Amino acid sequence: MPRIVSLLPSATEIVCALGFEDQLVGRSHECDFPHSVMRLPSLTSPKFNPEGTSAEIDQRVKTILSEALAVYRVDADLLRELKPDVIVTQSQCDVCAVSMREVEDAVAQWTGAQPRVVSLAPYALGDVFADMERVGAALGAADHAMDVVGHIKARMRAIEDRARSVESRPRVACIEWIEPLMAAGNWMPELIAMAGGSNLFGKAGEHSLWMKFEEIVAADPDVVLIAPCGFNMDRTAADLPALTARREWSQLKAAKARKVFLGEGNQYFNRPGPRIVESLEILGEVVHPELFSFGHEASGWRRL
Repeated sequence: MPRIVSLLPSATEIVCALGFEDQLVGRSHECDFPHSVMRLPSLTSPKFNPEGTSAEIDQRVKTILSEALAVYRVDADLLRELKPDVIVTQSQCDVCAVSMREVEDAVAQWTGAQPRVVSLAPYALGDVFADMERVGAALGAADHAMDVVGHIKARMRAIEDRARSVESRPRVACIEWIEPLMAAGNWMPELIAMAGGSNLFGKAGEHSLWMKFEEIVAADPDVVLIAPCGFNMDRTAADLPALTARREWSQLKAAKARKVFLGEGNQYFNRPGPRIVESLEILGEVVHPELFSFGHEASGWRRL
């Protein structure tokens, strides 16, 4: 059986969903689901202080990137000691997790058999499923991966089919970072559409984009979901005054109707793995509560 190292939270979830948790020998510092993986040694750490406001974190990360440095470090000695056969990492975003380059540098000097490096790069929803199948193929479980993906797709299709019955499609603004403001892109516009909403900002299959507060005011969304990448709801709440203290905020249609929601960005929306279906369920509950109730309130979302 292969010895596996996962350097990405969503990849760890994929490996476990495919039945290979017992073969995991190492993880990233952010891999925390399923909770049992916390027993594994951590191979990564940030080169910046991850505490503070979203504005402070943004500035620290931009300073590191301006100096052409990687945002995260890999413990190359421990990685070598663990002797993995397969390393799962990513090449989509240098800010979200260890980059492919860092992994390649860490194993470049190894002698003997080189581990197989599987790099994930999910931009659109289809890429998320393709990555699951890619991991399955690398672990010798291609057929099982297809079955797992098929089950997830079926659950999501049932939600999408039910959402088609709605007469109205609320206009949704999904915020992925508070200060500076960023609108969710990648797979999120597709999920919003599947949940019966109309996405206002961000493009499917493309990186999340920076935006101005005035754009939200001008669009006046029916629903606002705030789910910053890497933040849980409590941490997100601490940053909310950057939005809610602005004079125009209380005049937004969503604010007046109490249709502003905090989402569990760290565990769900920003993890392109098996729990992408739970992300869709959460969106269904906040966009069309008259149709959907999966029990995610308080754990996956809460009303502002």
